[in-house]
Amino acid sequence: MPLIQTLNGENFQVHVVLFQTNDDLQHLGFGKKIVQRIEEADSSRSLYRFFSASDAMPSKDGLDPSTECIAVQLDEDDEKNRLKGFRLVQELLRDKIQAVFIESNLDASADYAFLEGLSLSCHKPERLGGSKPSSAHWTVGYRGNVSNEALETLDILCESNFIARDLVNLPQNFLNPTSYGKRVKELGSELGFEVKLHDKAAIESMKMGGVLAVNRGSIEPPVFIEMHYCASSSKNKKPIVLVGKGVTYDTGGLSLKPTKNSMDFMKADMAGSAAVVGTLCALARQKADCHVIGLVAATDNRPGGDAYAPGDVITMMDGTTVEVLNTDAEGRLTLADALHYAKQFEPKLVIDLATLTGSAVAALGGEAAALMTSCDQEVTATLMESANAVDERLVEFPLWACYGTSLKSDIADQKNVGSREAGLIIAGKFLEKYIEYPWMHIDIAGPSFNHQTKNYRGKGGSGYGVRLLLEFLKSWG
Repeated sequence: MPLIQTLNGENFQVHVVLFQTNDDLQHLGFGKKIVQRIEEADSSRSLYRFFSASDAMPSKDGLDPSTECIAVQLDEDDEKNRLKGFRLVQELLRDKIQAVFIESNLDASADYAFLEGLSLSCHKPERLGGSKPSSAHWTVGYRGNVSNEALETLDILCESNFIARDLVNLPQNFLNPTSYGKRVKELGSELGFEVKLHDKAAIESMKMGGVLAVNRGSIEPPVFIEMHYCASSSKNKKPIVLVGKGVTYDTGGLSLKPTKNSMDFMKADMAGSAAVVGTLCALARQKADCHVIGLVAATDNRPGGDAYAPGDVITMMDGTTVEVLNTDAEGRLTLADALHYAKQFEPKLVIDLATLTGSAVAALGGEAAALMTSCDQEVTATLMESANAVDERLVEFPLWACYGTSLKSDIADQKNVGSREAGLIIAGKFLEKYIEYPWMHIDIAGPSFNHQTKNYRGKGGSGYGVRLLLEFLKSWG
C-alpha cells in the first residue's frame, strides 16, 4: 500500500489531521470552538471524529463539506503512535472507508511511526480458493514532514513484512518444501538476490543428517534454500548469515502433537525462515550496502512409515552424533546442519530465528522473543536497541554451561532434548555445539503467530523478525 505524498486532499473520503497540542490544531485551520471541545473531552481519548472537514476547519480553503474529518492526537512514544495508526484503520474499516488523506505539521518521527502502524494494519491473510480479494484496496495520501524517500522505505518494509506473513499463513497443502523453494526463487529473480535450491540428492551428498532424519517420514523431499544478497559497495566484506527454521508443517513426527491449539497451526513452524526471506526481499529492494546470506533447511515433519523414531542415533553434517529422544524437537536438528553449513562463509555474524520451543511461549507469551547469544555486549546491546526501536522485543537468556549437562548421552555425542526445566535455554545449548563464529539465537515461537487481531501485527503470521533484522542491519551491519 504505497503512501502518496500529495499537496491536496481531493478525492479522499476522510481528511485525517495529526496533532499533539491545541496550537497544532489551530495552525492546521481548526476553529476555536472545535479546539475547545477537544480540549474539554476525556483525556484518555486520542481520536476525534467530525462529520464535515469544512466545519471543523473553517479557515481552510477547498475542503469538501461531505468529507469527514478525524483528528488524531499523537504521543512522544513511537509504539503508542503505531497503535494509534492501527486504531484509525479499525475505525475506517468499520465504516468501509478506504481512501484517506493525512495532514500533519509534526516532526517526521511521530508521523512515521503513525504511518507505519497504519500501513502494517492494512494487511489481511490471503484468501485461498475464493473470488474475493484478500484485503481492501487502500488509497492513502499524505502531506507532512516525512520525506518521499522515507515513505518509499516504509513501503518496502511493510511489503517485506507482508511477504513473511503470507508465507506463514499458507497451509501445508499450498506450501511444501518444493513450492517454498520455487516461491523464494521467484522473489529472488523479481527483486534482485541470488537463490540456490539444493535438492534431496544434494542434501544427501552434503550429509545433512539432521535434515534427512526429520524428512524421513514425509512424502515431500526436503529443499535447502540458499539466498545471497551482496551490494557492490557492501560495508561488510564478511557476510552476515541469517538462518531460519523452515519446517513447513510439524506434526511432531512419531512424538505426535495434539491437534487443538498445537498441530492445528503448525503451518506456522517456518516463521523463522519467512522472516529471513522477507528481510532478503527488503534488502534487495532497498539496494542496501551490505552482504547478507540467508539459509533455510525446508522440510516437514511427519510420522510416515520410515519416520525417525525416539531412541534413534543420527549423524549430523559435522560428523557428531545425536540421540533422538523426542521427534518433536526436530527444528534444532535442521538448524544445526544449517549452522554448520554457514561456517564455510567465514561469517562476521550468524543470527538464527526459529519457532523452537513451547518453553519460550510459556516464559514470554506472545509479547517478546527469547535471545541467547555468544556475541560481545556491544553487538548484543545494538540488537536489543533495535528490538526496542521497532517494538519487536527481546529478552536475553543465559547460555551457562550448567544448562548443557542434561543433554549428555550415554551412546551419542548429545541428546536432542534435556530436562523439562529451562527448555528454551537447553535448545540454545544444543545449537551452540554447531557454531564457530559470533552467533545469536532468537526463539520466536511466541510472537510469530497471532490467533486474534490485537494490534497492527494482524491475525495469523505476524512477520516478526523482518523489522527487527532490518533495523539491526541498518544500525550495525
